[in-house]
Amino acid sequence: MKELVFLLEEESAKAMLEGLLPRILNPQIRPRLIPFEGKQDLEKQLTKRLRRYVNPHARFIILRDQDSAPDCKAVKAKLVEHCLYAGQAAKSLVRIACKELETFYLADLNAVEQGLTLKKLTNLQASERFRNPDRLGNPSKELDALTKGEYQKVSSSRAIAKHLDPANTRSASFKNLIAGIRRMEGELLATQDANQA
Repeated sequence: MKELVFLLEEESAKAMLEGLLPRILNPQIRPRLIPFEGKQDLEKQLTKRLRRYVNPHARFIILRDQDSAPDCKAVKAKLVEHCLYAGQAAKSLVRIACKELETFYLADLNAVEQGLTLKKLTNLQASERFRNPDRLGNPSKELDALTKGEYQKVSSSRAIAKHLDPANTRSASFKNLIAGIRRMEGELLATQDANQA
């Protein structure tokens, strides 16, 4: 079975991917979404979960928020170490949402507007602060203010994700996530073709 396994910091990332993946992932690949209870829980269990995963054809994407960590490269390097310890580094990819998952939504205000049935948010996309939302210090607070308290982490992630544009490049971390999914999808399909040859 061709399986793309997502090891996620929290439930809201799972909700987001549930809405996004059916629109971008090849139907021959089965996604499996495993949320943890925060970044500490993810880091504590990651090596063990990767090491014990039984499907030899699986590929893994680990997704975590940068949050207040000063350097997203250091956060990524630490997670890559877990993949190495588990013996799954060649089959794993780490992606960091700079600074938070909500950055993806602020990069696509049209999706927020449609998902939460709000008005006049899309017009704000051209403003300087939302042209490159990866630079924002507290994206979840920005999104809460922008939606006047309508944003709820899990349910809103689910609603917004159905409208996210996978080709959106305003958030480099979202662009890198999509590119990573495409890369792992390509690897899985290539192994399938090799096995059938």
